[in-house]
Amino acid sequence: GGWTKEDDVPLPVRIQQHKAVLEDKILDPESTVLSIFPSPMLYAGPTEVQWHAKARMSTGATFYIVGRDPAGMPHPDGAKDLYEPTHGSKVLTMAPGLTQLEIVPFRVAAYNLKKQQMDFYDPEKKEDFLFISGTKMRKFAREGEEPPSGFMAPKAWTVLSDYYQSLNKNV
Repeated sequence: GGWTKEDDVPLPVRIQQHKAVLEDKILDPESTVLSIFPSPMLYAGPTEVQWHAKARMSTGATFYIVGRDPAGMPHPDGAKDLYEPTHGSKVLTMAPGLTQLEIVPFRVAAYNLKKQQMDFYDPEKKEDFLFISGTKMRKFAREGEEPPSGFMAPKAWTVLSDYYQSLNKNV
């Protein structure tokens, strides 16, 4: 809900996608709350990770899913990141004042070619997986291409594709 990079999917489009997922009952609409946390990324690194966790805990959250590389920021030499991708979850498990918040670590998901759906990545079967980045996904949408079946809920894909196709018409 906060600030995003210029090429990210805009918040209203993401909300429409979430609503489509609920309409299709991929998530149970009776037990799912869709809410926005409009906090821009101001602190970066471990402080940012702790702020987001503490703010959610203060509103009653008892579980917190730590995304991949939530402490992400480039190293001054530009060749690598300052923190490793799991640094955020490590910080939260040691942070005082967050003991009542259960930290749920991020698991890498990718498109499973054999199952033809998204699945948790298994490094033992790496040849079975295709990683479709956000950049590649947006390129598919802009160019009117369809992602592999099972990559995204069809109605959610339509929302995304329609948005990017509308941008093409405005160019």
